[in-house]
Amino acid sequence: MSDVLRKGIILAGGAGTRLYPLTKALSKQLMPIYDKPMIYYPLTTLMNCGIRDILIICNPHHLNDFKDLLGNGMQWGIEIQYKSQPSPDGIAEAFLLGKDFLEDKNVALILGDNLFYGNNFENNLKTVNQEKKGATLFAYPVSDPSRYGIVNFDKDTNKVIDIVEKPPNPKSNYAVTGLYFYDNNVIDYAETLTPSTRNELEITDINKIYLSENNLKVQILGTGMAWLDTGTFDSLQEAGAFIRTLERRQGLKIGSPEETAWRNKFINDDDLMALASEISKSSYGSYLINLINSKFKKKDELI
Repeated sequence: MSDVLRKGIILAGGAGTRLYPLTKALSKQLMPIYDKPMIYYPLTTLMNCGIRDILIICNPHHLNDFKDLLGNGMQWGIEIQYKSQPSPDGIAEAFLLGKDFLEDKNVALILGDNLFYGNNFENNLKTVNQEKKGATLFAYPVSDPSRYGIVNFDKDTNKVIDIVEKPPNPKSNYAVTGLYFYDNNVIDYAETLTPSTRNELEITDINKIYLSENNLKVQILGTGMAWLDTGTFDSLQEAGAFIRTLERRQGLKIGSPEETAWRNKFINDDDLMALASEISKSSYGSYLINLINSKFKKKDELI
């Protein structure tokens, strides 16, 4: 897959201290969000961009668990590689850890505990994925802006004028979400960073470099979009309830790598059926089998 424009990184490291004792023996990103592991949701977000080369960065203690769950991605028509992050030294460290993986390619970075869902979002991602230069971020209105990196806009022009990490007195309620698109210059920028007062390489510092060069775009995710950061007990439960409600009402799965791969033509009908047959006794497997059966039923009705 060396001809791709952009590769993907899922940052699934950290100690998960906010979810202790759940995370004492299990990675946060392997916990269930309703009927699927948390990691499935950011993984399918990247897949829906058209990205097929993906690096997962995780705590070394959980590396084998991720490999057992996801393998090398071949079953979904993608390629997954792995890298350990011995200590949580900041989001921007992902570009240093992923330097050899990225080579000269652009990158989409998504945090392993972030979940996105919304109308036409997939098509929007595919458009952003084709951009060759600069950076694109997504901002979302929140009720507690002091917890996030916040985008400040010029009141007259709506142009981005600053990004502030966890401001004590926020001038905006638009938080930077955990999905970032960068050109390959991000590696060089990351190499120039020095640790913050939190002793981390801050992603906000990367974004400010792009902003200073007038090379930063910010898309606002508003009505019809949902962004969930599943890093607390409450948000974990809220995300599960959200997915459950949508899936039961719509009869569709959200965050299924098998279905995502199939709909994006990474795998064919036979591949999907083989994957579904392995887990046919579960409701998840039955759902995948029904996808194939429904497709052929529609074909028969048209004949």
